[in-house]
Amino acid sequence: MSVPFSGLTLDLTGKVSVVTGATGDLGRVMVRTLARCGADVAINYLRNADMAETLVREAREMGRRAIAVQADVTDKTSVNAMRDQVYGELGVADVIVNNAVIQYDWTSVLEQSVEDYESQFRSCVLHNVLMAQAFTPAMIERGTGGRVIGINTECAMQNFAGQSAYVAGKRGMDGILRILAKEIGEHQITVNQVAPGWMISDRDRASGTEENEGYASKVPLRRRGTDQDIANVVAFLASDLSGFITGAYIPVCGGNVMPAI
Repeated sequence: MSVPFSGLTLDLTGKVSVVTGATGDLGRVMVRTLARCGADVAINYLRNADMAETLVREAREMGRRAIAVQADVTDKTSVNAMRDQVYGELGVADVIVNNAVIQYDWTSVLEQSVEDYESQFRSCVLHNVLMAQAFTPAMIERGTGGRVIGINTECAMQNFAGQSAYVAGKRGMDGILRILAKEIGEHQITVNQVAPGWMISDRDRASGTEENEGYASKVPLRRRGTDQDIANVVAFLASDLSGFITGAYIPVCGGNVMPAI
């Protein structure tokens, strides 16, 4: 089943996709959207095995091949084991979506622990390095291109007080992925980033917190976006329609941040 997109079609039939942090608020919608577009999906999780199995069932009900893969994306041995499982059960990955990140409590630079900065380095920078080292060599060897998609954040441009560890990790991730785009572009592998704003997710729907006037009043579109808005852009970047886009940082935040030339 392919998904119509503004008169065109996002058709990922036969593509193997890997989504890290796939059981999270944004990750689960990415998995469902990629599956609806026809992709087979490897659903990475760290602890939430129940949600991973739910997503596997949903994808299989759409006629997709789907597996749940437990892995710590900050650990090289664990990432390589995930790669081996994906290759063994689904085949070489066509699309990797680096979405996982470690959660922590935000505070000022003067009060933030060194461990929090280290956790953001591991889950933003090292995560993207390890996924590239594990999955892109087979894309290169196969010779038919591929897609690397990193999930960044609008915070990387905002630099608000209290965001320092998160922003440091995400800005480091930005540098890694821009360089990777130049290093592997000759193999027709694109490398792009999607930068969500403060999106409405299942957590908001469950708690009735979809509306936040303070945030929405500063967004040019005067509203919060949804998890589906992020998944739509991920699916586009995974598709053939995005074949000449690489090295991009794409805010999906209603204009709340706007990269300038």
